[in-house]
This record gives sequence, C-alpha cells and structure tokens, in this order.
Amino acid sequence: MKNSFGAHCDDFCVTGRLFLKLDLAPDRETVLHFFERVGREYPSLRRMRRRNERSLVLEEGDPDDAISESRRWIRLDPQSVRFGYFEPQDRQACRRFGRFLFDQAPAHLTISDLDIDRLDVVYSFEMEYRGNHDRLVAETLFADHPLAQFLMGDEAAHTIDCQPYFGIALRPECDLQAYLEVKGRTSTFELRTGEFEPQFLSVQLTVRRYWGFSRNPELSDALIELMDAADELAVRRAIPLVVNPLAQAIASRP
Repeated sequence: MKNSFGAHCDDFCVTGRLFLKLDLAPDRETVLHFFERVGREYPSLRRMRRRNERSLVLEEGDPDDAISESRRWIRLDPQSVRFGYFEPQDRQACRRFGRFLFDQAPAHLTISDLDIDRLDVVYSFEMEYRGNHDRLVAETLFADHPLAQFLMGDEAAHTIDCQPYFGIALRPECDLQAYLEVKGRTSTFELRTGEFEPQFLSVQLTVRRYWGFSRNPELSDALIELMDAADELAVRRAIPLVVNPLAQAIASRP
C-alpha cells in the first residue's frame, strides 16, 4: 500500500545522505559488526555486496527474490553514509529506520561532529512517461513564463533540456536549505527517431543541514528535523506546485 506521498506518483523513495570531511576507514571487522547490528534489528537486511572498489551495500532480499513493494538499503562510501527506503509503508517506519541507523553509525564507524560536513534528506517522486520529458516540463511549468518563447518558440525543433533546479535557505544563517529539482531522462536519439521508451521523470525535494554553524544536535535528531521540514515542503510546495501538475499532464496524454 502506498503512503500518502507515494499516492501522487508511480514510485516514491526517501534517501538519507551523511557527508563527511574525512574518508571513512573502517576495517573488515568494524563493517561486519555494524551490518550485523543492523541485521539484528532488521533481519530482512541480509544481502551485502560490493558496489564498486570502495563502496559496500547492505540491502533487503536476494537478487532472485520477487521485488517487494517496500525495500530498504544502506551504503558505505569513502566520504558518506547513505540509506534509502523505497515505498515506505508510512512516514513513521521511515523515521524509525533512519533514526536507528544514525544512532548506531557514529559509534560503529567512529564519526564525530568535527567530521560531519552536511546531512541531506531527499524525497524522490518518480512518474513514468513515454515521450519528451523536457517538453512536458516546459509546457506544464513554463507555459506562461517569459522563457516559454525560448523553450517552445518557432526556432525550437525540440525542447532538449528543461530541468529546473531551485534552492532556498530556510533560516537566515543559511545552515538549513531546501532544493527542488526536476530531472528528465529523454535522449536526443529518442527525439530524432520518435521512438520513446517509458522512463521515469523525477521530482526531487532535498532538505540539507550544514554542520558547524551553531551547537549541533544529535545526528538522529537532525535527521528527524530534516524529515519534518521535507514533509511540510512536500505538502505545501513540491506536490501541489510541481508533482501534481506533471502527473496530471502525463495522465492527459495518450
């Protein structure tokens, strides 16, 4: 069952990203202890794999399992700790998962306040569309904008790049920020041939906190603060101003 945010799109995902100033240098035993601790709390997180030479992933299920509607993962990179929750059953389940991880990570991975650069929470709204994503975005969000004459004027054989990206500071100190981005995936090959594959058009809402501006909260408390801010911005701004208009435009096309 989709949660309230997932009901506005085809796929919905929450991602947490903790960026560090120094490279993580956990040894084999440290990583295994951390992942085993996660596995005791969330037994379905049992598949560990190496993403590339310097990244490790712990995720739910096995490659041959049927993909569940809801799934989680954790990734350790040299300068970041990340988690994802695809189609969370509800907001509280996502909060519990993120809080648990960021309660455990500092002790297991030797992360201190001095080492933290920033923390992101990203809400990704994915909508499948077979067609020119950039033209769809231009017609839906910029039809009455002065730039419409450039994006869709007589000179424009195709709209090939219309991926707006906006950022605001949520506090005067600029330590708390929010970004809204629309990302299309249409290739010029598809435009030339007129043969389009169904691809996901993404709307991403990112809320970010930088460390070191004032007294820093506990990492897990900061995560919940960012999720609260993302919830409010999603309800008041991202969904009504961007997600819903794009979803309605997609639904109106053959």
